[in-house]
Formats: sequence, C-alpha cells, structure tokens
Amino acid sequence: MNQERIFQVLESPHVSEKAAVMADLNNQYVFKVALNATKAEIKKSVEQLFKVKVDNVRTLRVKGKVKRNKHGLSAKTTWKKAYVRLQQGQDIDFASID
Repeated sequence: MNQERIFQVLESPHVSEKAAVMADLNNQYVFKVALNATKAEIKKSVEQLFKVKVDNVRTLRVKGKVKRNKHGLSAKTTWKKAYVRLQQGQDIDFASID
C-alpha cells in the first residue's frame, strides 16, 4: 500500500460515549474510514500511523438518514465505521500524535 493511500483510508476517530467505553473496557477504537476501504487496508493504516499491533477489524456502513425540509427531501451522506481492536498492552494516545 502506498503512503498516500494510508492517509486516505482513515478519515477521523469517531468520538461518542459508546466509543469511549469500548476504548476503556475492550482496548477497541472506532474510526470513520473511506467507503471503499477494506479491512486489510484499515489494519495496515492503523499499524503504520499509530505504531501499534492490531488484533482484528470490524466494519459497518452507517446509512444516511432522509430528512424532510421546506424544499422537499434531503439525505445525509452514508459513511463507513471501523471498530479496531488492538493487541493486549497496545494503546493509542490521540493527544500525542506527531
């Protein structure tokens, strides 16, 4: 995988209450990723960017909601979420990223 693709796969960490609980209890982190990203690409990207060892990756597509407004219907964009579990003893500290 080339260096440019590594930065295109991961879009941002997904910050929510559920994600914080999973990070504390299961050593599992949640990321927003590109729609065309595969599990292997996500694993390589996290390992190379954060210098950690990934145990497994689970992905899901979050379908955008359809909203009604005065101009008719509009739809939020569909995005992809990845649950990344790190091996025992590994940790990601988002505050100290270079």
